Amino acid sequence: MTAPRVDTDTLRRLPKAVLHDHLDGGLRPATVVELAAEAGHTLPTTDPDELAAWYVEAATSGDLVRYIATFEHTLAVMQTREGLLRTAEEYVLDLAADGVVYGEVRYAPELMLNGGLTLGEVVETVQEGLAAGMAKAAAAGTPVRVGTLLCGMRMFDRVREAADLAVAFRDAGVVGFDIAGAEDGFPPADHLAAFEHLRRESVPFTIHAGEAHGLPSIHQAIQVCGAQRIGHGVRLTEDIVDGKLGRLAGWVRDRRIALEMCPTSNLQTGAADSIATHPITALKDLGFRVTLNTDNRLVSGTTMTREMSLLVEEAGWTVEDLRTVTVNAVKSAFLPFDERRSLIEDVVLPGYSAALSSSPRT
Repeated sequence: MTAPRVDTDTLRRLPKAVLHDHLDGGLRPATVVELAAEAGHTLPTTDPDELAAWYVEAATSGDLVRYIATFEHTLAVMQTREGLLRTAEEYVLDLAADGVVYGEVRYAPELMLNGGLTLGEVVETVQEGLAAGMAKAAAAGTPVRVGTLLCGMRMFDRVREAADLAVAFRDAGVVGFDIAGAEDGFPPADHLAAFEHLRRESVPFTIHAGEAHGLPSIHQAIQVCGAQRIGHGVRLTEDIVDGKLGRLAGWVRDRRIALEMCPTSNLQTGAADSIATHPITALKDLGFRVTLNTDNRLVSGTTMTREMSLLVEEAGWTVEDLRTVTVNAVKSAFLPFDERRSLIEDVVLPGYSAALSSSPRT
């Protein structure tokens, strides 16, 4: 039987897994204000609430390039050891407060070099901050595990360096790789050498594709570059007509290639029209391995609890649907199989049972 809907408080308690979330898109507004003052960086406003509202308004333009441009201010406060330590630690604590039990955080080290840090020092510092956050979350009784995805910026020329970093830090908290930035005009295959290197070194990777560009971007990411997951992938529906899957869509579904879907973010960039009609629901119903994600919590004004609530209220999702996409995310995490299985069997499924047994049903 389909599980009934539940209230927002119960949704907040449900164990969650997020695979697609950018470190530089999830800072606390008050932290941005404080660190910007220390760095002498001018913000649109120094009121944290007003700054949070500015981010959402500026990013809700229907244009991916303008959406990305809002990161100027968060990146400005992430150029020093102190800024990186604080933002990384707070990132973990905010996930834990939202009920996240497993997260993968991604960022591009090359964007954090203006304060004199080297690429390696950026990664070491972020890992130190993440570890501090995980220790504090565990001590507070809300443990969360966070793995790191290093990103190369697809429109620049340092993608191979970022891939080398992922290999170098694979035993120090880095679990995978990604390319980010403007998708249209910068196809994944431009960086084929980096992806071939990662495959040789057995480092998994995901690729942003199928958001600002369509099926050719998804095809290249999977069939040419060998991505194990796809970031966004909303335009995969262009290969589905009246429920009939084309060859690419069939390949993605049959091989359980996870789609890291971010509903609110997609509305902001114009990749989707509404929560009710977002492709995540249709793809879920067709049996794709869809996962639910926040993308950028500050920029989108969102959390995992909010994303779940929107799908429940506007797309008719049930707790059973939410449990499915949470299990999907853990199954597709860049972790060893036994660790993924343990997370599902020992944390996610019992957590759902406990939350539902003590919640009012609606």
